[in-house]
Formats: sequence, C-alpha cells, structure tokens
Amino acid sequence: MVLLKPNAFLNNPFKTRDDVEKGCRALLDPLEQHTSPGGALLYFASTATHYDLKAVALEAFARPLWGLASLIAGGGEYAGADRWIRGFAAGTDPKSPEYWGGAKAKDQRMVEMSPLSFAICMAPQVFYENQTDEVKQNMAAFLTTCIGKPMPDTNWLWFRVFANLALRSIGSSSFNPDQMARDLARLEEFQLPGHEATGTADKSAGWSRDGPEGVEQLDYYSGSFAIQFAQLVYAKLCKESDPERAGRYRQRAVDFCQDFVYYFDEDGSGIPFGRSMVYRFAIIGAFSALALADIEPLPLSWGHIKGLVLRHLRSWNADSDIFRSDGTLTIGYKYDNMNMTENYNAPGSPYWCMKAFACLAAPASHPFWTSDELPFPSIAPLKALPDPGHIMCRFAGHTFLLSSGQFAHYYLRSASAKYGKFAYSSTFGFSCPTGDLGVEQLAGDSMLALRDISAGTEGADGETWRVRRVPLDARIVGRGTDTVHLRSKWRPWSDVEVETWLVPPQPDSPAWYLRVHKVTSGRKLATSEGGWSTYGQGEDGRALIQAFSGESSAGGDEAEGWARAATKGGCAGVYDLSETVRTGKLVQTDPNSNVIFSRSILPSLEGEAEGTVWIATAVFGCPPGVPWEAEWEKRPTVPSYIK
Repeated sequence: MVLLKPNAFLNNPFKTRDDVEKGCRALLDPLEQHTSPGGALLYFASTATHYDLKAVALEAFARPLWGLASLIAGGGEYAGADRWIRGFAAGTDPKSPEYWGGAKAKDQRMVEMSPLSFAICMAPQVFYENQTDEVKQNMAAFLTTCIGKPMPDTNWLWFRVFANLALRSIGSSSFNPDQMARDLARLEEFQLPGHEATGTADKSAGWSRDGPEGVEQLDYYSGSFAIQFAQLVYAKLCKESDPERAGRYRQRAVDFCQDFVYYFDEDGSGIPFGRSMVYRFAIIGAFSALALADIEPLPLSWGHIKGLVLRHLRSWNADSDIFRSDGTLTIGYKYDNMNMTENYNAPGSPYWCMKAFACLAAPASHPFWTSDELPFPSIAPLKALPDPGHIMCRFAGHTFLLSSGQFAHYYLRSASAKYGKFAYSSTFGFSCPTGDLGVEQLAGDSMLALRDISAGTEGADGETWRVRRVPLDARIVGRGTDTVHLRSKWRPWSDVEVETWLVPPQPDSPAWYLRVHKVTSGRKLATSEGGWSTYGQGEDGRALIQAFSGESSAGGDEAEGWARAATKGGCAGVYDLSETVRTGKLVQTDPNSNVIFSRSILPSLEGEAEGTVWIATAVFGCPPGVPWEAEWEKRPTVPSYIK
C-alpha cells in the first residue's frame, strides 16, 4: 500500500523507548481524521460485524487506549490525547448524539469496557480526574451497565473485572465486589494444573482454557489477547489490595513465559494460530505486559524480554500492506484480507494490537528499558506442551508447531483451518478456505483432505472436501523421550475413521516432519494432502502454476510421489512415504487464502483410499535464506513405534 503521509511505524528500528513511543503515536495519529466532533466515535471503513454500528465506532475509540494509556502511564506524552478525553465525556453522556449506549446481555460494549477501564486505572490524571463531576458520574454509570448482565463464559469475564476495578479506583458506589469475586472465581476454574518435568521434558504450566471444562481452545486468548495479559494487569493494580491472588498471577506469568517463548522465531515473528489473528502484534502483549507488572520471568531476563518485544515489533516494520493509504490499520494479518476474518472483526478491531505497547507503562528507568537487548534465549529445539496440545519445533531455521487436540467450541468461520490443521508456522502461516469446491478453494495446507467418490456421489456430495475439525482422543505420547509425538483420531463421516500420528523433525532430517494416517473407510475416497503453503510467484513475477492455463514458472516441481516449491517465501515440499505412491501436485490456492502470502502455492499429494489404507508423508520446510537443496535429500523414515 502506498501511504499518503509518512508513517513512523514503518521502517522504525524499534531499538529504544523513543522508537517504541514513536511507533505507538504513528498508529494513533491517523485516527484523528476519522474522529467524530465529540471525539467518542471513529468511523473509517464500511465493513460490518454482528454487532451494531455504534458499538463498532466505540470499539475504534476504545482499543487504541491500550497503547495511549500505557504511553501516558509511563511518563510519555501524546498531543492528541484530548480527543479521547472529550470522547469519554461525549460517549458516556445519555444526552449526547455520540452516546455509546448502555451494555445489554452479551454486548460488544462489554469488551470495549476493558480498554476504557484500563485507561481510567492507569492514567486517571488524564482521562478521569480533569473531567467535570457530571462526566465522572456518567463514566461510572456507563461502566455499571455491564454489572449483573449475562456474558459469554469465556475470557469476557475479565472485561467485567476491569470495569469493577475502574469503578473501585474512582471510588464509585457502583463498584460491586461480589460480582468481581464471582467473576474471578469462575475464571479460576479455567486454569489448568500444569505438568511437571519428566525425562528430558521441562515443566509446562501457567495455561488457561478460554472457558470452562470441555472448551478445547488454548490460543492467543489464553495469553496475550486476554487471560494472561489481564492477569498481569490485575497483578499490577491489585498487588496491595489482593496480594495472594496477585502473587498467583505473577507465578503463572513466569511459568507461562517459559512455554510462550516457543511461539516466536529468532527474528521476532510469531506463529499464527487460532482466531483473531487480525490483532497482529497483540500476540506479544503478554511479554510486553511483564514490564508493566514488573515481573522478570527468570531464567528469561529483562534483556531477553526486551529483545522478544522489540524484535516482534521489528518483524512488522516493513509491512506497508497492513495499512490503508491514510495510515489506519487494515483488517487482516500481513495484508488486507477479509477472507480470514471472524464475524466480530470491525474496522477498529485490529487496534487490539495496541496491547503490544504495554511496556511503555514502565518508566524509562525500569530495567526493561535500561537493560541491553539480548538475542533470542538459548532453548531446546523441541518442547511438548500437553495443555495446548502442541509440540513446538525449532529446526533448520524453521519455527513451527505440530497440533492435535484443539477445536472451536462454537461455529467459528474457518474453524478447521484455525485450529484443526496438523501444523502452523512462523514462516508459512496457515490458509483459510475461500469456498468448499476444489482444492484451490479448500487451501488445505497442513491437512489431509478427503472427498467421497463412491458411486452415486457425482453431484454435490462428491465435489466437497472434508478435513479434521474435532480431534478425538488427542494426546502427546512419549513426552520427555526421543519418541515424542502427537496422536489423534477424527471421523469425517460416520463410516470413516482416520488415526493420525505427527512426528517432529529428527536429528538426521531436521527440515522435515512426518505424518502417518491410518484411514479406515466404508466408502471410496479421494485424498489430497498438503504441506506448507509458500509464496506463489516465481522470480519472473509469474505464478509458479497458473490454475487456468497450467503454465508454470521456474521454482516449482511436481512428479510421482513428491512436489516442491521454492520461492522468496521459502521452500516447501511433500514427499510420499506410502506403499502406494500418490501423485505430486502444486496447487495454486485461491488468492487471499494464506494469512501471510496473498498469492500462495501448495505442494500436495493426491491419491485414493478405500477400506484400510496407511498413508505416510514427509513434510519439508525451509525459510527464506536457508539453503534447502542438501536438506531436501535428508528425508525421514517412518518410526517403528507407529503401527
């Protein structure tokens, strides 16, 4: 995207506190032109959500406060802060045309009360104390509308806790300690007990589900987007008033960070996984909030934490496609992309990313800022995390995870793509389907897709593909041993069962991981198994494989038993280890299907299955700049324990 004005986020070195402050202000400045006269509403795009337009405009007002309030709390300044001061007054005034309206049951306004409350608690001298008595009363009355109302039994409960913390901080009689106690007690039930060290495996702890028992989502909402971040803010605000709980939250943060560090590569990029990836660099929020809460998660030192945060911000500083021409953020991940979104992604939703600037709440004298930035910490190349069902892998310069066990507990858009894939990568991301007809629309990277081709299904039933959505009996086997792997079952039809083994890279084949499937089917199936998706254009700027013409450019190869694509996005490939060799194919997946590459290509293997069939696939991936030719020849073998 060509920006109409200079943007201090792009090409920002993100080396110093001043750099981070400039990056924060660079995201705030473009919002001025879209702010309503009273300051309470921001409109800058026309796409819709399931919630009302006034809530959409409130969201765009509220979410930047994660960064602005942190900036001010740490001693920084922002010349445009008055827009939010005025907006608080207009948005909470029932007589104002810009009144946000009180929260109803399960209302988006409840979500946005969290950054509003954060601002009141962290920078009261700016956002609250200078308001008139009438405005102060209106602010309290607005926050009170979430008390006692039904809300989703998820991380949302933290939003009401934040509202109560704000009400308490301003001495409001509407503060409801009983409601806050109930919400905190319920959130405690989401917490998982953790796993002690065993064999060569380190301890894994600090994780929380995004809901009660039975919910199998442990995504970035368990960490930076919501729960871990909220616990860190609570530990900061309630260190004196609730020392026991604050202490538990502090220890959880220390434990969690020893696992969470595995979700980032040495250059700072995170692994896209799960829903709400439009929040982009919010995924670093848990590390950034450590500075706010003054928690050094040893053995990770302040220098390590500083490096993790700054490198992640730098991993975005060349991505002009995350901005519109006016400097506001687009909806998407690495580019403007509505295909990957959820029904709650509004134009202002991406500003949840401002949680990445929580570190600014720590003063310039804090060791987060005074410590030298350290390189990525020295950690083991592999760690099995039983709670999220992930095996974290760092081999041949490639950071990725293997996954079995998570699924969305409601009908989330592209849920199978966001939770059900076998693997997710900081280099290659993941893809979301654009439709349900053909492998191009399916965009089935890191999946085994099945299609019913038995007699009589030549119509609609025989044209659509099914993939893993709900893993059954998913578990990590051999944690702490050199045979650690993931195992699960899934049933795409009532008479079809697939048992899947996922094996991480081995020392003699570090650029490959292994998948084995035992397919037991009562019908004849077509199979399509995808590796990683990579950038789909060759050095000549043309598609490696043109879907309509079949013409190709250098960099792509397909043959019996294997397929490979080597482009500036990295080298990705698949190799068939099955007894019955499948056909290699490069699939030009639909544009805008991959969250990182707007044009992508997918090496895949195509075959058939009926009765009981064993399928084994070696999956190859090398990031850009990593020599791949020699690694391609180091293919793995199927281990003897799979049978």
